[in-house]
Amino acid sequence: MHIGQNVRIIAVPDSVVDEPGFLTRSILIQCIGKVFPIMGFQGELLAIDVGEILGKASYLETIYVEPACVERVSGN
Repeated sequence: MHIGQNVRIIAVPDSVVDEPGFLTRSILIQCIGKVFPIMGFQGELLAIDVGEILGKASYLETIYVEPACVERVSGN
């Protein structure tokens, strides 16, 4: 996988939980089935900008996703 490649969120790990101020699990659940470009990496995690899920500019909210939780979208 590489920066700019589109991926579809297909799963949320059981270990991901919501915490005060960081609703990572809730956001990921809303992202299931949607396609996003990879914006970068943090270790093995993929950085995905998901601000539009919350009605914001895409770059205002970034989540980090395990590669096992996405599928590549063909064409890029």
